[in-house]
Amino acid sequence: MAQYSRIEVASVMKETGMVPLFYHPDIELGKKVLKACYDGGARLLEFTARGDFAFEVFSELNKYAIKELPGMILGVGSITDAAAASMFMQMGANFIVTPSLREDIAIVCNRRKVLWSPGCGSLTEINKAEEMGCEIVKLFPGDLYGPGFVKAIKGPQPWTSVMPTGGVSTEEANLKAWFDAGVTCVGMGSKLISKEILSKKDFDGLETLVHTTLKTIAKIRN
Repeated sequence: MAQYSRIEVASVMKETGMVPLFYHPDIELGKKVLKACYDGGARLLEFTARGDFAFEVFSELNKYAIKELPGMILGVGSITDAAAASMFMQMGANFIVTPSLREDIAIVCNRRKVLWSPGCGSLTEINKAEEMGCEIVKLFPGDLYGPGFVKAIKGPQPWTSVMPTGGVSTEEANLKAWFDAGVTCVGMGSKLISKEILSKKDFDGLETLVHTTLKTIAKIRN
């Protein structure tokens, strides 16, 4: 079961401002990515479960995080049905991220008080998600909507917490646009954990990039 409550996970998302996204079938490589992100200051990671036997990889990574990386919160993304959400929660997933708004996933996550973040693309979907207890809404795909969409939402609904995924990069100008628009945190995948970093196994470089990006976010917020 989850090690962290939905409120604790939401608080860390707000505090750090960034959720790295990552998937790879190699468990040992995954552990090194996880440690590099952790050593760089990240305290969350979304495992985007998109490959065959992804549950086996996540299970091992979560066991590793619990044993070796105190305070590291692992969740699972790319979840498309309640059965998958339940399976990953049995493996200790601390949060569930979905590409679309699905009531069946909301129900199973709420039952166990696990944070769930659905991909939404309209004010109607965002309102529906919040009615179902969503703490932080995922704006997906972020590059199609942009910071202007977030700013427009925050006008009439300042209580809405948004996490854009897709279209977010490590560049200061990009991050400033999103945070100035009012996002709570950002989800960052290949712009942070790139194919180049993985192919070269440049884990020191990843640690530095994570550290620098978190410092940039803190600077923008201040």
